[in-house]
Amino acid sequence: MSFAQWGNALYSGDKAYAVVPKRKLFVAIASVVIAIGLILPFIVGLNRSIEFTGGAQFDVTNVSDQSEAKASEIVTGTQIVDTAKVTRVGTNSVRIQTASVDSEQAAQIRDALASAYSVAPADVQSSTIGPSWGQSVTSKAVQSLVIFMVLVAVLMTLYFRSWTMAAAAMLALVHDVAVTLAVFVITQVEVSPATVIGFLTILGYSLYDTVVVFDKVRELTQDVYDQKRYTFAEYVNLAVNQTMVRSINTSVVALLPVGAILIIGSLMLGTGTLTDISLALFVGMIAGTYSSIFIASPLLVMLQERLARTKEHNAIVAKERAARLAASHETKSDVSAAAVKVAPIAPGHRLPNASQPRRKKAGR
Repeated sequence: MSFAQWGNALYSGDKAYAVVPKRKLFVAIASVVIAIGLILPFIVGLNRSIEFTGGAQFDVTNVSDQSEAKASEIVTGTQIVDTAKVTRVGTNSVRIQTASVDSEQAAQIRDALASAYSVAPADVQSSTIGPSWGQSVTSKAVQSLVIFMVLVAVLMTLYFRSWTMAAAAMLALVHDVAVTLAVFVITQVEVSPATVIGFLTILGYSLYDTVVVFDKVRELTQDVYDQKRYTFAEYVNLAVNQTMVRSINTSVVALLPVGAILIIGSLMLGTGTLTDISLALFVGMIAGTYSSIFIASPLLVMLQERLARTKEHNAIVAKERAARLAASHETKSDVSAAAVKVAPIAPGHRLPNASQPRRKKAGR
């Protein structure tokens, strides 16, 4: 079966993956992932950049030796600071971050770096960020995420006119944030303001993917309570399968350039260049694609099945299937596990040349 045939089979219902029927398993896994992702930063801690923590930063360019140990030894050798965080930048630069120092101490560290690396004083740039400014950046970053979540909840509720869809989409976004946070904690990649931009971007991407799935759900379940053959959950499972190929294609196309940026930034330009935002985008896009299929839709069904109307309809469908089983020769599995199907997709056919429109010749 080719990829196109596989996609057509998923769309028509001839082939289906039991995503919604296994909703308890997927939601349980998501719950564990969310718990781990939100707890890890408090246990291990994030590698926050100087913009969040405050301190001093020294950038040395035109160096021949980018050894992190050498740079750390030079800075701590001044006995002004006890520790230093060193990052390679590009192919001939190093970046050193330390605790806050005054202007005189910063000048001493610059001179020590220039002397040890045998570079001109102009090749050593320094900047200082106070702790109050770092706290302000942290609070603004958290505030931006909270505002985004609130606006998304309101928008989803108004757009779909369903609080269950809005709640499922929000919980899927929390999963994406938790997964990305866990990766940053485990890898200890620096979290910078660019990372926050990456977080907001992946939330928008994940929301877009979820909206596509929910649009198909709304289309299929518009008159779900007017029929007695299929349940709400079965229609949602069909919607997930119909949009699965589209989600995969969109994700692959988006991940290729982001993956290229991540590899180039990490291996060729140094760990501090583009790694923060590209890693957030790369991990978040994968998590967003997964959550829109395996978390948002199963959660929607679980929330919807708590409503009295859905419970009553499920009971009606079960009763109808029992009656069909008693009145026909169908097996129990054929009736109880009936798959929702739509008309198969038929490839188009080009009409012969004789049927094509003819162009009139000029002058006639």
